[in-house]
Amino acid sequence: MEQHEVKLKPGREIIHKGPLTYQLDQKGRPIRFQPWLGDAFAFLYDFFMTRSVFPRKLRADITLHEQILREQLADCHQIDVLELGTGSGSAAGFLPNDNRYVGTDISTGLLRKAAKRFHQAGFQDAAFYVASGDDLPFATQSFELCLCILSLNFIGNTEKLFTGVHATLRPNGRFLCCVPIPERNQGESLIRGTLLTEVRLQKLCRETGFDYQRIDRKNGALLYFDAIRSENEVDEQVV
Repeated sequence: MEQHEVKLKPGREIIHKGPLTYQLDQKGRPIRFQPWLGDAFAFLYDFFMTRSVFPRKLRADITLHEQILREQLADCHQIDVLELGTGSGSAAGFLPNDNRYVGTDISTGLLRKAAKRFHQAGFQDAAFYVASGDDLPFATQSFELCLCILSLNFIGNTEKLFTGVHATLRPNGRFLCCVPIPERNQGESLIRGTLLTEVRLQKLCRETGFDYQRIDRKNGALLYFDAIRSENEVDEQVV
């Protein structure tokens, strides 16, 4: 699988190790993170999602979830795509495989699973970075689409996330999100992470230069929405 060169912010250094790309610290060592689900348990991730998270926590239908995303991305072809919180690579099942894909996650175990899944799905150009969604290493205007599917509530600094995504998107770029919200959590399940209301998400979009557009599909506790970057804005380099 090829990996096209992605431009980085000034001062960021990387190293490739197998299918993964690591950022380097000031001493030239790969930066690693501690995921909530240890890398040793990455092989259980898909089991948890299909048997517990979707039916019990989110009260959602995973088949409908994938269908909604497949419909939303059906017209996306041959563009530069970034994903925050790649997980085990579920996007390979609903994103057309002729796109140039960059996935990010703090879990090396899940990223390795994702790399295998994208290869099996026929992606010819996919790269996988060990990075947090609120500290993206990529240069401004590097992507036309950013995906954040079931990971927004796990990423620490939400304001920095939205600002960083806005910077990495090209004018008129699209930020497609799926996230559980408290007002749709009818079963009052204990959902991990920090849940933001739709009103708060709308405010974050507005404050960071996005045009918020709800996708009117119901699926348990999940909200699907687009955030479109203005085509007339000019970014300063975010460091």
